[in-house]
Amino acid sequence: MTDDELAFCSIRELGSLLRRHETSPTALTELYLDRLERIGTPLNAVTTITADTARREAALAEAELRSGLDRGPLHGIPYGLKDIVSAVGAPTTWGAFPDQEFAVESTVARRLRDAGAILVAKLATIELAGGMGYDHPDAAITGAPHNPWDTERWTNGSSSGPGAAVGSAAVPFAIGSDTGGSILLPAAFTGTAGLRATYGRVSRAGAMTLCWTLDRLGPMCRCADDCGLVLEALTGADPRDPACLPDAYAYSGRAPRRQGFRFGLVEGCTEGAEPDVARNFARSLEALGEIGTVSEVELPDLPYDDVTSVITGAEAYAALDEFIAAGRTRELTAVKAHGHRLAGAVLSAHDYLRAQRIRRLITEQFGALAGQYDALLAPSLGVVATGVADRFEYMLPAAFGRPLNFAGVLAGSPTVSVLNGLDDDGLPTGIQFAGARFRENAILDAASTLEELTGTTALRPDGPRGTYPSLVRTTAGADR
Repeated sequence: MTDDELAFCSIRELGSLLRRHETSPTALTELYLDRLERIGTPLNAVTTITADTARREAALAEAELRSGLDRGPLHGIPYGLKDIVSAVGAPTTWGAFPDQEFAVESTVARRLRDAGAILVAKLATIELAGGMGYDHPDAAITGAPHNPWDTERWTNGSSSGPGAAVGSAAVPFAIGSDTGGSILLPAAFTGTAGLRATYGRVSRAGAMTLCWTLDRLGPMCRCADDCGLVLEALTGADPRDPACLPDAYAYSGRAPRRQGFRFGLVEGCTEGAEPDVARNFARSLEALGEIGTVSEVELPDLPYDDVTSVITGAEAYAALDEFIAAGRTRELTAVKAHGHRLAGAVLSAHDYLRAQRIRRLITEQFGALAGQYDALLAPSLGVVATGVADRFEYMLPAAFGRPLNFAGVLAGSPTVSVLNGLDDDGLPTGIQFAGARFRENAILDAASTLEELTGTTALRPDGPRGTYPSLVRTTAGADR
């Protein structure tokens, strides 16, 4: 196995190699530290490489595994952390402030360390996780993260660095954050798997607050199975986050379900989508028809976009009010951010409470629909990755994947996006599986089965186009 082949292995594959002593935590750590420097940094995916911490943690993991202490599937596996989540000994820039550092460790970083995972990097994000508004990919102190499938394309935001780093195998997995799609959309653009779990599954203690009632942290990985392994390590009660659910999550990956699924195809979900996106989605439906039933469904006719916009606007203004009052918006790269959230100052309590009341209806009605199926289906986005230098606000029409995405955002229910093929230029397309609350296992089992049937996990970028060939097929017959 070459170093490139090793770097693109899944967590489960890396764990097997570690336990057969065919590699070691220290060897893996050096491999990914090198890739972060050679590949991740030129892609603008990295804010800080935590080499000293990583080497110490790798040495400890290696000694523990040799002594027979096995902390689980993540033991000895390197990872990256979106740079709105604190880790002791490294800056937490929020994509805007290079020297900002916090003394208190995030719960996510602590739980991953307890699971034996090795922090190798803090990864780039749109400034303030996009919370002040932006319409251009370069709104970050790192500059615009480039897409490993084509460096003239963007990775999407705000988990832009995690998408680029996982997509290029600069890390095996990363932790991103999602308020309105910031895990799912980068996953779709970069051909990775991104899981937004049920609201409250993962503690947000130690992470930047943008929107208290919508913010979620979650895994971005090479495949759906990896997402389940990471999520299991992250869950459990945390008094530091009052919204955190008390019960730990148990992943079904040791005995996954592979047949008998019920899928709901969201009516009209490919209307206006790019032809290659629609083509790959249709192929996915054919494959899913082999493992279950596919029935067309209609989402409740409710104002998902507007409700999300009002709630995010009000809560983001409140979360960042001291920053705004101090006039610090002028420090941000995005011109739009200089005044975008000021609308929150005149947003009435009536409007916010009305949005939350409509949200309750959305939660009830969407929950009732999703509860009839193992997963609701739509393209993750109706477009492939847009240009790294392009304004994107008017290039991602509202209908492209957004109703199902925003329904899941507001209902607090889980959604996973996975790679389901490439367009004719070799750019990834994604499919989203949205489930009822607490039904992560159903959507992950379904997504994993689709990946196995279609061989999409074998598709990977060889590196940035122009400096890096566009695609390697590592499995014969893998469907483009």
